[in-house]
Amino acid sequence: MSNTPQVPGRRRTTAAVSLAAVLALTATACGDDGTGGSGDEGSGKGTITFWDNNGGVRTAVWQEIIKDFEAKNPGIKVKYVPIPSEDVQSKYDTAIAGGGLPDVGGVGAAYLANMVAQNALDPVGDRIKDSGLDGKLVPTMVDSVKSAGGRADEMYSVPTSASNGTLYYRTDLFRAAGLEPPTTWEKFYTAAEKLTDADNNRFGYTIRGGAGSIAQALDAMYGQSGITSFWNGEKTTVNDPRNVAALEKYVGLYKKTTPAADVNNDFKKMVAQFDTGSIGMLSHNLGSYTDHVKSLGKDKFAGIPNPVGPDGKRVQVSNPVDGLGLFRTGKNKAAAWKFIEFAVSHESNSKWNASAGAIPANKDAQADPWLRAAEATKLGAQALTDGSTRIVELPYFLPDWNKISKADNEPNFQKVLLGQMTPKAFLDTVAEQLNTARAEWNEQNKG
Repeated sequence: MSNTPQVPGRRRTTAAVSLAAVLALTATACGDDGTGGSGDEGSGKGTITFWDNNGGVRTAVWQEIIKDFEAKNPGIKVKYVPIPSEDVQSKYDTAIAGGGLPDVGGVGAAYLANMVAQNALDPVGDRIKDSGLDGKLVPTMVDSVKSAGGRADEMYSVPTSASNGTLYYRTDLFRAAGLEPPTTWEKFYTAAEKLTDADNNRFGYTIRGGAGSIAQALDAMYGQSGITSFWNGEKTTVNDPRNVAALEKYVGLYKKTTPAADVNNDFKKMVAQFDTGSIGMLSHNLGSYTDHVKSLGKDKFAGIPNPVGPDGKRVQVSNPVDGLGLFRTGKNKAAAWKFIEFAVSHESNSKWNASAGAIPANKDAQADPWLRAAEATKLGAQALTDGSTRIVELPYFLPDWNKISKADNEPNFQKVLLGQMTPKAFLDTVAEQLNTARAEWNEQNKG
């Protein structure tokens, strides 16, 4: 008999999402859903509202792109609304339920399926075929957003960027300690220990214990275990004994080679620690590359993909592709689409990704000189395309994935760090929720 803890309301939550989708589809057939019906193409002029799903962090570059867009489209004004990344899904869910959705919004793959299930987004595949974006989008990113939407035959988001997982390390500290770059997991653990001097507030690593902790822990876990698939048949591999052992080793770093305050770390705190303190290594993604350059310059740090295992194999979990969604209830979809098409065009997509240090979705932008000069981004792009890395695809197609990986289990991961829950109990809990969600998804989508 399993002693895996039960999570109250799991089935009820999934059922609620499914019910929301059914009600939305029914209401659309009747021509009204309480949030403005199915929208309208409009005149192609006027004001549209854009929600930035990483507001504050990417505000400056979006304002520049909006200024460029308005100069070339004088009949359209864009109302920019910055939404912090940690709040964006709840903002969308609230607006779906009560009205007030934007015309255009940033939509990450991690919560795309949830929004598709609630019928919040218009499909964009046909619009792409009839636009300047046709043939210009990186095929792997197109496949990623199709898969994340849960419907492989349609797109509900136009991809803008990918942000590969990256291990940043302080090259100056490594040189001073006589350490080799952490290109293998063995070298990573050796460096974490050797660079730690807790009495002088120097630590080899900073671990993510707060918001966003689950995906990072999974990346370290699969990277060490070498398991290359998230599923074995219909069951997840999350709690495979090899993953349990890998997680035990990883969380063993906490308070030994990391600060105790890491239990509450989100990415902003981690980046600040790495850039201003004496932290030797940081696992994040390409999104913080430009922050490190501004704080440290290019000579004091480097960023590489995940370390390789003893067999020389590199395994990483997928990072959600970011994109722009066209909302079904919009009253001026023609103007909103013009903005999306402009934002993902060569010049704008290159400008945004250069600012973010991310991998562009526009193929022409990937050939621009800045990407070759940004070493971490160049290596991240190569890892995704040259066959050197096996990618474990996270189950973004499950409408409950974001809830399982955030609200349900981020507090549990903190318990693991604090020694209040074993890694095995934690992974067994996650696995049970995932297997239930997968079974329900299969039932809803059979045939």
